[in-house]
Amino acid sequence: MQLPDAIKEKPGRNYETIAWKWMRYSALLLIPLVWGHVLLQDILVGVHRIDLNYVALRWASLGWRIYDVLLLGFAFAHGVNGLRQVALDYIHNPRARRGVEWGLLIFWLLITGIGAAAIIGGVSALPE
Repeated sequence: MQLPDAIKEKPGRNYETIAWKWMRYSALLLIPLVWGHVLLQDILVGVHRIDLNYVALRWASLGWRIYDVLLLGFAFAHGVNGLRQVALDYIHNPRARRGVEWGLLIFWLLITGIGAAAIIGGVSALPE
């Protein structure tokens, strides 16, 4: 049985395809990051014992800071991509769609960058 040509063709490399693949690949990392966070913070430590000293002790390790930055970036990327999908359901003008996509990408980069700077650079500002 021969497949029609439309089924044989691979999708082109456009923004939608890249965004779709990014969400699938980053979810493979996001799921264990989130469950590791829940296991550590909620079950092993307990939210009632988390205070500024605990955060300072945890963030003294570069590994935990990288872990938290990845968790922030991936989780926020999934949220912003969902917002992008909802917005594009209602925006039909190609220029407006492109503007919303670029605006949301810049928003994600800005907020993730600020969060990363706070996590990575904020350790020296914590009280001893």
